[in-house]
Amino acid sequence: MSHSQAVHPTALLRRLLRAQLRLKVMAGVVVVTLLALVAFDVGAVATMRRYLLTQTDDNLHGALTLTLPRLAAALAFTSQVARPSNHAVPGQVVLPAHVRTLSLPGAFDMTFLPHHGKQVNLQVAANSPAGGVAWVLSPTVARVAAKPGPHTVIGPGGTNLIRVQSVRVTGGSLVAGTSLDQVAKTIGKVEAIVTTGSIAVLLIGLGVFVVLRRGLRPIEAMAGQADRITAGALTDRVTPHNPRSEVGRLGAALNGMLARIETGLHEREASQEQMRRFFADASHELRTPLASLRANAELYQQGALRSTDEVDEVMDRIVLETRRMGRLVDDMLRLARLGQHPGRSAEPVDVTAVVAGCAERVRIADPERAWRVRIDRGLGTVGDEELLRRAVDNLLMNVLVHTPAGTVGTIIATAAGGRVAIEVSDDGPGVPPDKLPHIFERFYRAGSPGTRRSGLGLAIAADIAAAHGGTA
Repeated sequence: MSHSQAVHPTALLRRLLRAQLRLKVMAGVVVVTLLALVAFDVGAVATMRRYLLTQTDDNLHGALTLTLPRLAAALAFTSQVARPSNHAVPGQVVLPAHVRTLSLPGAFDMTFLPHHGKQVNLQVAANSPAGGVAWVLSPTVARVAAKPGPHTVIGPGGTNLIRVQSVRVTGGSLVAGTSLDQVAKTIGKVEAIVTTGSIAVLLIGLGVFVVLRRGLRPIEAMAGQADRITAGALTDRVTPHNPRSEVGRLGAALNGMLARIETGLHEREASQEQMRRFFADASHELRTPLASLRANAELYQQGALRSTDEVDEVMDRIVLETRRMGRLVDDMLRLARLGQHPGRSAEPVDVTAVVAGCAERVRIADPERAWRVRIDRGLGTVGDEELLRRAVDNLLMNVLVHTPAGTVGTIIATAAGGRVAIEVSDDGPGVPPDKLPHIFERFYRAGSPGTRRSGLGLAIAADIAAAHGGTA
């Protein structure tokens, strides 16, 4: 099973948990919204009901206030003209049809409830629950209506609700009532309005959620791709949508960041691999002279050297190995310092004199070899003169070590385009094409495996050139 297949269930679980969290948040928002809407609807209906009942109570109080001054005359009039009726409701005094009762503005029923005797209807509203003929209060309702303060009671017939308010007068209570049908209709309309508004708000919220869901879908897709990248798929990239949108720019920025991270990881891995190879090669290079030194020292300790000539020969080998180790350690220290402090010195350097001196030394080192030298006058740069001299010496030493006797070497130093170019070449066998890209690597030897060189000369030359802003 591949790595991507192994982490696929984990990524799927993350997406499910993230979706569950999103659903929980959405459910919480919906519940809070519903509770807020229900509370608003209940509050609005209750406030409107309270307001309408307060208005009704004020109107009833006004009707009672208008009736009180005429109450005595109305009762006296009714006592003179009232007569029993075959159609009268028991417990009620009914006026003759041709006698007009009190006339008050508004749909009010007005009744006098004496302490002893039958109720007297002073006014029956046209929209009275009794149909405009009579307004009968049952004994139970009459007891409630006679109490001070507004009350909501069941009207005649037991179907409608009426609002009553009474005031105590001499001999009984004056009761004013009105039907709550209009209040109920108004409350019904208010309930319909707030319910419709709440449904509209929920629909708007649902539409906003759908729009946001579609708008955030590219970000969720990028988050899923980022999870896969985090799981190890470093070569994967997010899919940017419209590059002109914020999401598109975010995707492009993420891809750029991921590319830089991937490049940095590759460079770090390459650097670590190079460092491991460097230590391995350095250990291998140091192991040979150390083994030779230990073997020669053991020969001396064991008394195997019986003559002075043998002792001198062993000591010469020890000196040669120590010199070889010294050169190797010096080269590694120089490489380490170049890596830590590139271009540390910045002084004017006469490149013409440096190359000429190197050419003279190589001629002295191998008088039988022919050299062609062409150095322009007035060549100069800014840098470390000793390092530049070491780089040129290493290039020339490479020709001496890796070419057969009689090979002609060439040294050319010119200036072109504001830069100084130093070329060292020869007419020898050259470097095989498959080895040519590696000749500037540390501890790499393109020659025979038995060569005594460490393989750091060209690497040092390349690092010195890089420290001076050049290339090898």
